[in-house]
Amino acid sequence: MSENSYDIAVIGGGPAGYVGSIRAAQLGMKVACIDRRKMLGGTCLNVGCIPSKALLESSYKFFDAKQNFKRHGIKVGTVEIDLKDLHLRKTGIVDTLAKGIDFLYKKNHVHRLCGTGLLLGDGKIKVGSKTITAKHILLATGSKSTTVSSIPIDENHVVSSTGALSFTDIPKHLIVIGGGAIGLELGSVWKRLGSKVTVIEYADTICPTLDTDVIKYFTRSLKKQGLAFHLKKKVIDVQKTPEGMVVKAIDRKNNAEKAFTGDKVLVCVGRKPYVDGLGCERLGIARNPQGAIVVDKNFQTSVAHIYAVGDIIPGPMLAHKAEEEACACVEKLAGIQTNINYDAIPNVIYTHPEVACVGKTEAEVIAMGVDYRIYKFPFSANSRSHTNDDTEGFVKLIAEKNSYRLLGAHIVGADAGTLVHEAVIVLQYAGTTEDLWRCCHAHPTLNEAIKEAALGVHGHAIHI
Repeated sequence: MSENSYDIAVIGGGPAGYVGSIRAAQLGMKVACIDRRKMLGGTCLNVGCIPSKALLESSYKFFDAKQNFKRHGIKVGTVEIDLKDLHLRKTGIVDTLAKGIDFLYKKNHVHRLCGTGLLLGDGKIKVGSKTITAKHILLATGSKSTTVSSIPIDENHVVSSTGALSFTDIPKHLIVIGGGAIGLELGSVWKRLGSKVTVIEYADTICPTLDTDVIKYFTRSLKKQGLAFHLKKKVIDVQKTPEGMVVKAIDRKNNAEKAFTGDKVLVCVGRKPYVDGLGCERLGIARNPQGAIVVDKNFQTSVAHIYAVGDIIPGPMLAHKAEEEACACVEKLAGIQTNINYDAIPNVIYTHPEVACVGKTEAEVIAMGVDYRIYKFPFSANSRSHTNDDTEGFVKLIAEKNSYRLLGAHIVGADAGTLVHEAVIVLQYAGTTEDLWRCCHAHPTLNEAIKEAALGVHGHAIHI
C-alpha cells in the first residue's frame, strides 16, 4: 500500500470521526482522518458539549456559593465572578482534551490531515493540494447551527451557541430564541451569573420530545429559577435600536405581536447536517428532505464504499450516538457483526435539575397500543437527596403491563445524566423493572430512587 493509500479515510475529527478512526486502527486498518479544524474533537469539544458543560459547572458553583452555602453553615464574604478566569478554565479543559485526542492518534497510528476533504470519486479525496485514496470512506462531518434568514448572526449582538460561550460581559438581558436543550443550558449559565433571561419558543412547550410529566416539572423548575418563557411564539424580526436589540414575535394562535428588548440575542433553533464542500451532489450521494445522508443498515450511502454516521444521517444529533455508529460501521467493515439498540440511547439536558431519559415516553407507548404500568418516585422521599440539600425531581419508569419489561425511564433531578444509565443497561438487555429492584442499591444513594420507582411499578414501593 502506497504512502497516500489507506484502508479507510475518515472525514471529520469530532466524536464520530475520531472514535471511528481509533477503532478502525485497533482493528488493524491503515487510517487517515481529515478535519478542517486545527484542534480535533469537532463541535462537541471545541464549541459545544465540553465548553458549555464547563460553564454550567462554574456558573452553578457561583450560584451555590451565593444562595446555598448558608444553609450548610458555611459563611463566605462577597462572592464575585471573574469572567476572564471562568473562560480560561473552560479553554484549558478544551485544550487538555484536544491534546488527549492527538496523543491517542499517535498511539494508534492514525494519520491526521488538516484541511477540508473533497470527494473526487473512485476512492479519491482531495485535501488541499494533496490527493489520497482509500478502500473505504467514512463521512463524519457532524452538524452546524440552523440559521434563520431573517435573523442575521454577527456573534456580537446576535449570537449562535458558539458566541454565547464567550461573552466578555454578563448580558443584562439575554433573549433566547429556541426552548430546546442548547438554549436552556446556555440560558441557565447566564441566568446564574446575573442575566435576565427570556426564552421564546415556537412550539407549545419547551423540549417537546420529552415525556409530558417531565416537561411540566422541568418548566416549573426553570421558572422558579427566574427564566421567563413565551411559548407558541414565532419570531418575525430582530433589530438593533438605540434601546437595544428588539425581538418581535407573533402568537401562533391569534397573531398578536409582542416585542422584547435585550442587549444580547441567542439563536438556538436546532442543528442541521454539515456536508458543505464534500462533493456529495457530484457523486450522487442521496439525501433526505431534511438534508441528512441516506444510509443502509451498514451505514453505506447510495455510493459503494462511502459510509456516513452521526449527525449527518437521520436520528438524534447526539455525540454518543455518533460514536456508537462510527464504531459499528468500522466493525462491520472488519467483519464483526454488531448492532445498535437505538431505544437504549440516553438523552441528557445538563441544566439544574438535570433531565435524562431513555426509551419510550408515555405518549409513545400509548401510540404503540401497548398496555403499560408507570410509577413516579420523588427525590423528596430519598434520603441522600436530603443530605445533599437537593430534593427536586423524580424518577418515572414505564413498563409493559404483563411482562414488566422496561420500556422507558425519565429522570428529573441532580445527576440524572449519571443515574439514567442503570435503565440504559436494563433496556439494552430487554430487562424488566424487577431486574432493577432485585439489584442491591447502596444506602444512602440517589440510585435508590430508581430502585423505589421500580418497586412502585410492582406496587411495592417502601419509602413513600
